[in-house]
Amino acid sequence: MKIQQFLEHHGIATNPFAEEDAQTDPVFKEHCLKQIYHPAWDKIYGDPSDPATSLVFGEKGAGKTALRLQIRAHLEDFNRAHPDRRVFVIEYDDFNPYLDRFRETFSSRRRKAKRVLGEWKLWDHMDAILSLGVTSLIDHVLQVRHPSGFPVEIQPGDVARLDRHQARDLMLLATCYDQSTAETFKNRWLRIRRKVKFRTIGANWTLFVGMLITALVVGVIAYASTWSWLQGPWPYVIVFGGWVPHLARCWKWFWKARSIVRHVRVGNHETNPLRQVLMRFRASQLSSQPLPNKDRTDDRFELLCKLQGILSTMGFGGIIVLVDRVDEPHLINGRIEAMQQFLWPLLDNKFLKHPGVGFKLLLPIELEQYLDREDREFFQRARLDKQNMVPSLEWTGQALYDVAMARIRACAAPNQSPSLLPLFNDSVTEQRLIDGFRALRVPRHLFKFMYRVLVAHCNSHTDEHPSWEISSENFESVLAVFSREQDQVDRGLRAG
Repeated sequence: MKIQQFLEHHGIATNPFAEEDAQTDPVFKEHCLKQIYHPAWDKIYGDPSDPATSLVFGEKGAGKTALRLQIRAHLEDFNRAHPDRRVFVIEYDDFNPYLDRFRETFSSRRRKAKRVLGEWKLWDHMDAILSLGVTSLIDHVLQVRHPSGFPVEIQPGDVARLDRHQARDLMLLATCYDQSTAETFKNRWLRIRRKVKFRTIGANWTLFVGMLITALVVGVIAYASTWSWLQGPWPYVIVFGGWVPHLARCWKWFWKARSIVRHVRVGNHETNPLRQVLMRFRASQLSSQPLPNKDRTDDRFELLCKLQGILSTMGFGGIIVLVDRVDEPHLINGRIEAMQQFLWPLLDNKFLKHPGVGFKLLLPIELEQYLDREDREFFQRARLDKQNMVPSLEWTGQALYDVAMARIRACAAPNQSPSLLPLFNDSVTEQRLIDGFRALRVPRHLFKFMYRVLVAHCNSHTDEHPSWEISSENFESVLAVFSREQDQVDRGLRAG
């Protein structure tokens, strides 16, 4: 007997339980994204007009990725409904590029994962988040065909509202944090300069001085026809003296660029192109401006404030950072100690409670156990009592029953109203389903279990003698085997 045959008999067009990952689940993304919510949804999502941080712990399959997709979808709706106070979203969930670049800054003898992650600091997180935000912003300002990051609309009028100081701030952020690989760094910087009409006249005066003095020396010698002067040292001394200011300026900004490349350890800049771009600023334009060229957070906070000011002028009232999939980078590879090393620097109250910025941290449940082992100093720095913490993304049997019902209805055939209970015979009551689902704990286990039940039932009957109701014996036997396997997974005796 075929599963599709069984489902069609009950008015269900497609299998509601075939997918297990929200990222690739069409049923969830097309039908359940704005219908199924965890009971803690309001606390996690908050109010986009006043971004706040939420710290969520959940086991595998509890719906962390689904939460991220739901938050993303609701923020898109909020931006459409409030074009004058939109939210700029930074999705901080692909850590491999930043960890790889960070690792490259160490010698070959110091590249073991534990040692590398032990050197990861709060300012590295801030550099990565600023890189994502600035690159996405510039992509949208330049109207790149396939912009990175969260989709937003930035019109030419939004850019025109920037004053000359904010135009300077945008160019400074682009210099330090634009990580696009779509075109060369220098060409992209020149494009954004033209877009915001940032004036750099007079920045290269030392170059013109050197060229002018060289031309004057050559002109005087040619006009006087005294080529014998070239045999003496003075023409060369005068020309070299004319180039000294430019060489000194090149040397100064070379070391400044080298310092930025060394301290923005998650970036992909090279020293010489960065030096060439920095030299296009006039000295007055960079005077007293923060640069990420030291191992500290102060400059990063100032640069973050500059980004917020630019976004505010463009019509964005706040920033929300979505943090997910911290267990997936190959340098971490699901190891709890590695996740702790990587994530703990981010748990800083000054950063998490930065005005106008909200973090949605969707973290594995195993990390929550490590919180109990921390000392008073850690809790004073993190102030988790202020972070809207959800210690466990738990699902009741009733909530999982509602999830199953919603998915079945989402997969209904035209003019049909299928339900969950008619799939089973009379001996399997609604209360028994709720009790059984309670033991499954999370939606992913529910989907796996229901798929197994359907397969086991259909394999027990032929096409010629079909059975349209799942027996209680089938339900109980599959539940017992699944629970035993899940217990082994929880104890680390088998893969989940």
